[in-house]
Amino acid sequence: MLDFTPWRVWMLRALIVLSLLAALPSFLPKVWFDQIPEGVPAPKISLGLDLAGGSHILLEADVAQLERDRLESLEDSVRTAMRRAEPRIAIDNVTRTGGKLSFAVTDQAQIDAAREALLPVTANNTGGRDWSIEVTDGNRITLAPNSGTESTVLDQAMQSAKDVIDRRINALGTLEPTIIRQGPDRIVVQVPGLQDPQALKELIGKTAKLEFKLVDENADPEQTAQGKARVGSQVLPYPNNPTGIPFIAVRRLGGIAGDQLTGAQQSFDPQDNQPVVNIQFNGEGGQRFARMTQQNTGKLFAIVLDGQVISAPQINEPILGGASQISGSFTVESASQLAISLNSGALPVDLKVVEERSVGPDLGADSIRSGVLAALIGTAGVLTWMILSYGRFGIYASYALVINVAMILAVMALFNATLTLPGIAGFVLTIGAAVDANVLINERIREERRKGRRVVQALENGYKEASRAIFDANITNVIAAVLLFIFGSGPIRGFAVVLMIGIVTSVFTAVTLTRMWVSGWVRKNRPQDINI
Repeated sequence: MLDFTPWRVWMLRALIVLSLLAALPSFLPKVWFDQIPEGVPAPKISLGLDLAGGSHILLEADVAQLERDRLESLEDSVRTAMRRAEPRIAIDNVTRTGGKLSFAVTDQAQIDAAREALLPVTANNTGGRDWSIEVTDGNRITLAPNSGTESTVLDQAMQSAKDVIDRRINALGTLEPTIIRQGPDRIVVQVPGLQDPQALKELIGKTAKLEFKLVDENADPEQTAQGKARVGSQVLPYPNNPTGIPFIAVRRLGGIAGDQLTGAQQSFDPQDNQPVVNIQFNGEGGQRFARMTQQNTGKLFAIVLDGQVISAPQINEPILGGASQISGSFTVESASQLAISLNSGALPVDLKVVEERSVGPDLGADSIRSGVLAALIGTAGVLTWMILSYGRFGIYASYALVINVAMILAVMALFNATLTLPGIAGFVLTIGAAVDANVLINERIREERRKGRRVVQALENGYKEASRAIFDANITNVIAAVLLFIFGSGPIRGFAVVLMIGIVTSVFTAVTLTRMWVSGWVRKNRPQDINI
């Protein structure tokens, strides 16, 4: 138990030095930290919202809107499938109610052909089917979502929305946002250090759903002004309509979605130097855009962003290059934000802010001072008690405790962990519990000496027998910390992370490092008795 080869001693010493170096950047003032040359590893612990101050926003998904969008996409796919069938299958009386899509096949003799054409539409990527097909009244087909489909679609949409929000915030250059899902339809966004929560809310709350739709030029202007649309069309807000009517009628189906964009950049119109957004489609989107402009030259098409028309230019000639330009009374800032939103992707589901709060940096500074003070007082008390109780062995335990603190900070910095106020509580708790292992070891050595064991044998038995109890006790603590991390959220997880790291490092420092130091002292001095 007390044998340590030279290479093992040097490996442990190197680990101690690396831990101290990894923990050091977290203590440097920002001015000094910024002067570290680029390329030099400088891991640093990030402070959570409750310590650094910042913005907290809780977003909730519009599940009803997600269902409506899904049914609209299904209807578009069904109409396309019926139109491309050979021979073409005519349908009418299309309805969308109760989460189901229903339509009638005009020629009842084509009902089997219509059902066959729907099979690719209802299939998913896993080989199953998202929609069931039911024929009623001889010529009416109803598509209903299969069991469990809605929850799967919502889960996928929320995960995609979380990724989109992460890309948008990182595009702003804001570091270390915390973005976590809460329940099936909510997302929590925390950005430490951000002093403009309104800009954050506008950025992540914008769906950035871009669409290109043909304008219904046969719509009655009076009906459009009243918000009434013809069959197959819809009326959308158009604040900058040159006609003065704040609405415009567009064709509901057959447009192009913005999810086929490959890039968007803020630029300036060479004719009037106004801010615009240049966009580029992928191959499929470019072909559809070219086909739409070729077939509708001379007509108007609306550029729709989040359900509102921002411009409705005329198609003067086919646009074949897959590139276009969005204009519409932008400022440089609004055009840049739109480009960021389009590049990061549209939110697959509308999100609304249901909770918003800001934490000032002063409150976080007070929390840090209180936490550091508690840690220092606790550490000083533990060190004093250990030295007075166990002498030399208490000094070894004190060294191990200091290195344990450095290792916790080093591991958190290397894994880019975020320190929160509950994390400081876990940190202080770890300091108090870190010496438990040394207490067990030292008391076991005392007991072995009282039994008349020689010094070396007492030390070996003390470490060997106490290690079993130490590992058993800490395994239960790790299990508790893991459960806290799995079932907890936010601050609870922060506490669990620090606790788990502290348990592992404290066992290593209290058992392995102190054993190395005791072994070196025994080999060098050959003591006949020990004062413990």
